[in-house]
Amino acid sequence: QVQLVESGGGLVQAGGSLRLSCAASRSRFSINVMGWYRQAPGKQRDMVATVPTIGRTNYADSVKGRFTISRDNAKNTVYLQMNSLKPDDTAVYYCYVRDLMGYEFWGQGTQVTVSS
Repeated sequence: QVQLVESGGGLVQAGGSLRLSCAASRSRFSINVMGWYRQAPGKQRDMVATVPTIGRTNYADSVKGRFTISRDNAKNTVYLQMNSLKPDDTAVYYCYVRDLMGYEFWGQGTQVTVSS
């Protein structure tokens, strides 16, 4: 089992920035992919950005150039720096981890609201 603790959501005006953090309880040696998904009201949960232990980061087209995902393996923590936020970015953001066995784990979610 992996416990994920998220922080950093909130209310921001359009054009502003927020930084999300997610700390995982499991040793980094068993974690493969860390990332963020989001779900707006009435919509499906979509990938925002992911970063594997080995390999390239992956971003949704809608956030490329505005969001940056990073990972601190020593702290088992993944970050999402969100700049130039738009009202369309309003959603609940979920931390995501996939371990080396392929099991997936989710955080409880943190609300991000961007006002126009």
